Amino acid sequence: MTRFEDLPYRPCVGVALFNRDGLVFVGRRKGPAPEHVDAGHAWQMPQGGVDPGEDPLVAARRELFEETNVRSVTLLAEAAEWFAYDLPQDVAGQAWKGRYRGQTQKWFAFRFEGEDGEIDVRNPGGGHKAEFEAWRWEALAATPELIIPFKRGVYRKVVEAFAPFAHPL
Repeated sequence: MTRFEDLPYRPCVGVALFNRDGLVFVGRRKGPAPEHVDAGHAWQMPQGGVDPGEDPLVAARRELFEETNVRSVTLLAEAAEWFAYDLPQDVAGQAWKGRYRGQTQKWFAFRFEGEDGEIDVRNPGGGHKAEFEAWRWEALAATPELIIPFKRGVYRKVVEAFAPFAHPL
């Protein structure tokens, strides 16, 4: 069996979707999924895997659509670097069939140009299975406290990277 320290990171993207008021979309994950949810931390921004050979920006738009049904966006920024987190070792053995130690994520900030009615987390785009059971707009600075604790370091970096967009237009 491969040692935890020798496992690779799963390449992923994350999306900070800002509305006109400078708030970001957060969705409450459907549980249980130990890599995403614990008893008190089920809220997160859209994120998901990058397919082999897929451009990260293309993956970010795809994941956003597959999780929220949203297409009406304008790219604001791309984080300068990839942010990584490790899963707790007991979770790593369960998540993603034990193939990864965590994720490395490329984050993008988008401005939502549509109306809230476009967002549909229960029937997301492309016929994909719903990953969220509810959603809301939230202050970017509040997101690290909403996410499962082992992802907080990444969310703090996202807050720092995208703080200039966290204000009303």
